[in-house]
Amino acid sequence: MSINRRNLAGCLPALGLLTLGFLRAGAAYAMSAEEEAVSKRLEAFRAAQFAHDAKALGALCSDELSYSHSDAHIEDKATFIKNATADTSKFLSLEYKDPWIRVVGDTAIVRFHWVAEGETIPDGKKSSTNLHILMIWQKQAGEWKLLARAATKL
Repeated sequence: MSINRRNLAGCLPALGLLTLGFLRAGAAYAMSAEEEAVSKRLEAFRAAQFAHDAKALGALCSDELSYSHSDAHIEDKATFIKNATADTSKFLSLEYKDPWIRVVGDTAIVRFHWVAEGETIPDGKKSSTNLHILMIWQKQAGEWKLLARAATKL
């Protein structure tokens, strides 16, 4: 079989996609030690939110926290923890899908897709949320702390 430009041109799109796939797969595994540390704090934050754990949330958040919800209301640390741990609702599921983490100096930029199912107490009304989240984490006294969060409805 002889290979000419026409045969080669027909293979180029597939070769390009294959190469792109390899590059993206490599990037997914190239997380730095600091990005890995932020990833662990992110998962700890998700678990604390799900469990309504005020102590854990307090340890993960900066005293200067600015927590912005998708309806545009903003909470400080104390208000966020009070509302996040109230017994007015519970999570049935909470996922942080496709997290993207970049560390720049002592700051980490985190983005992910929030997908949750919740239930209000005591009426049992169920609801779902589908959000894009931006978090800013800052290294304070050797620990990553959540400094700011913003949510956008999808």
